[in-house]
Parts: sequence; structure tokens; C-alpha cells
Amino acid sequence: MTFDYDLFVIGGGSGGVRSARVAAGETGAKVGLAEQSRYGGTCVIRGCVPKKLMVFASEFSVMTEQAQAYGWPVQSGPFNWASFQTKLDAELDRLEGVYRSILAKAGVETFDMAAKLVEPHVVELADGTRKTAKHILLAVGGRPVRPDIPGAELAITSNEIFSLQQLPKSMLIIGGGYIASEFAGIMTGLGVATTQFYRGEQILRGFDDEARGLVTDGMRVRGVDLRLATNATSLRREGDGIRVVATDGTEAVYDQVMFATGRRPNTDTLGLAGLELPLSANGAVIVDDYSQTAIPSIYAVGDVTDRVNLTPVAIQEGMAFVKTVFQGVPTKPDHDLIPTAIFTQPEFGTIGLSEEAAQATCPIKVYATTFRSMRESFGGGQEKSLLKLITEAATDKVIGCHIVAPAAGEMIQLIGVAIKMGATKADFDRTMAVHPTLSEELVTMGGPVRMG
Repeated sequence: MTFDYDLFVIGGGSGGVRSARVAAGETGAKVGLAEQSRYGGTCVIRGCVPKKLMVFASEFSVMTEQAQAYGWPVQSGPFNWASFQTKLDAELDRLEGVYRSILAKAGVETFDMAAKLVEPHVVELADGTRKTAKHILLAVGGRPVRPDIPGAELAITSNEIFSLQQLPKSMLIIGGGYIASEFAGIMTGLGVATTQFYRGEQILRGFDDEARGLVTDGMRVRGVDLRLATNATSLRREGDGIRVVATDGTEAVYDQVMFATGRRPNTDTLGLAGLELPLSANGAVIVDDYSQTAIPSIYAVGDVTDRVNLTPVAIQEGMAFVKTVFQGVPTKPDHDLIPTAIFTQPEFGTIGLSEEAAQATCPIKVYATTFRSMRESFGGGQEKSLLKLITEAATDKVIGCHIVAPAAGEMIQLIGVAIKMGATKADFDRTMAVHPTLSEELVTMGGPVRMG
């Protein structure tokens, strides 16, 4: 059978664009790609990139206070949201242009519209046009979901927060994951009176208990009104604000409310039911180790598979797909020991097992130190940093590292290389410290503080 394309990709985010570009540009495959929204996907347009720029913007309020403590006669004024948003929009336009350009240069034919599957080798575009392909790759990502409570439609999600017409004076963020916790810090830093509800006993569920406890303390020091074991039961419009009733019986009016209570794969409109393609309970596309679905011609990468929902993971999955299908080198994406950063304030970097998870696998030793950094101490700040290593007691191998500190994300990226290579605590001890730095504590810690 002759096909229109060797590969047709549905989704123009990080995983889809990388797969299409490499397949077309490096293997000579004829590739088509459909994207109904903006190229770059969640990460570039409504996720990692604009969020990190907002983190940068929000940090300057604390920097101003520190500058005064260090002798600089600077004064803090109100944040200019309109000015920032104009530059943010321009940067996102630029990045989308880059994505479009690299696809065009690789020879990928793009379609700015939605697409769905109608047969194992047939894609139907929103205009009714049908395209055939030997292989089809689903890379449509996910979306935030609102809980099923009265008035939920009055709140925004992380998709809409970047396009607010004006910065609210007060805001409630509902959720306890990394998105909710990151934006609680961001909005507080931008001068918004920010409250965060989380129904659980501690935010950042699944991460190291000691580390997330320190993040909680730091967020509160910075001014976040973080209320644990608390959820919203209803929302209703009241004047220009939104009245929220909480599970503890309290009520308050906020200028804005944001739900960050989970995400769902974007599979509802892909036509998968007609193909009887198996999905998980939350709608994720089920794939094997090589990102192949139960239908041999159809593959899926990124958040739509709900494996590890991180941009670099989607990119690596896309690269592994191209190696497997177009370069004849069967390649599994490596989901083991993924370093990651949560851009809360304070920042949190982590790789490997939490102390709690490690204790459930083998006898361990825990090396940790908590302190105020030189910069924080001299400036009169109260925020503490944590550096923590977890090792297998029998082998000395480092199986977890957790950092709560400025630039924790930068540190965990580099430490991730060592841990991925199987470094031991003795390897860390043999490494000369760089002084004076915060990170030198990783190579100067003495005996374990706990064993388990």
C-alpha cells in the first residue's frame, strides 16, 4: 500500500515536534504534523517556559529586600503586570516561530488544525481532508481539569493564568502539587495576597517528607497563606470577586481563584473509541516499552501516555521512537533516575528515592544538613536550605538526593549525572569542595544522621 506520509504526527508540542523534525530531517522520512493550537505545546506556550519567566519576575521582590540589607539603597514598587505580559507574549510568539521554522527547514508539512484517527493508517483533519500514513504518532499532551463542585467554572486553571487582563489583589490557589505550589510562590512574589488550599496533610505528595516540609516552611515565611487539610466546597460570584466556602466552614472572597488539581490526557477527540484503542482509567494511551500502542501502526509519546509527565521525557520518548521505527535501532526511553526541579520558592531539586520510599526497599543511611546560607544569613533572611543524600547501607551507593535551596534545579541536573553513573557516598567524599558555596555541603557531610 502506498501512503501519503511515512509518519503523521498529531500534536505540535515538544515530543511531537522533536519526533517530526528528526524523522524528516535526519532519516529522510516524509512527515506531516497537525496542531490545532500553538506550536510548542504546553511547555512553551502555557507551562514551563512562561512559568519560569514568571518565577524570575516574582523573585525580584525578595532580591530588593536583600539588596537593601547588603547596602544598596533600592526601593521596591508595585509590579507592572501589563509591561511584563507584553514582553512575555512577544517571547512566546518568538518561540512558536522557532518551532515552526525548524519544522519547515526539516521538510515537515504542517496543518494548523485538529486531527483525529479514523483508521489505523488514516488521519482526518478538521476540514474533512484525510491523510494516510505508514506510522501515526499521538503527541497531544494533557490539560488541566476542574473538580466537580458548584461554581467551578468561575475559576481559572494554569492555562489561563498567563493571559490575565490584570493582576488580582487576592488569589486562592487550590491544589498541592508542583503547579499549585509554584504559582503560590509566584503570585506572592508579584505582590498578590495568596492563599493556597490543599486537602492533604502536606503539599507535594510523593516527594521526600523532610524536603517538602522545608518547602512548606519557606513558602509560609515568604507570605503564602498555606492551609493544609482544607479544600473548597463551592464557589459563587459576589460582586467583582468570588466567594469560596471551605471544608472547615470558613468563607472568604477572592479576586481570582485557580484550580491546580490535576491534569488529564487529551484523548477525548482523537477518535480512539472507534478504533477500540485501549486507554487507561484516566484516558491515557496505553503503550509498551517502545511507545507502541495495541494497534501496531500507532505510537504515542509524552503526557498523553501519562508515564512521566515532563518535557525532557517527552522529547526523549520521541527520540527513542524515531530510533526504533526509522533508524532500525530498537530503543526504550529511560525513565529511571530522572532529575527534576520544582520551582517553588524555595526551589526544590530531586532525583531518585525519597527517604520514605528508600526505607521500604533496603537498609539505608541518610546524610543531611539544614542551615541558613551565607547569603541568607548576612541579609537577615530566615529561609533555610536542605541538602540530603540517601545511600544503600550495604553498597554505599547514592540512591536519592534532595535539595531545597536557591538554584536547586541547577544543582540537581549536575548531581543527576553522578547518581546516574552509580556514584557512592565515598565518591562524593573524595570530591574536593568548592568554597564558599552552598553546594559544597554535598561533599563535606560526615556520618549519617539516620539509618533505617
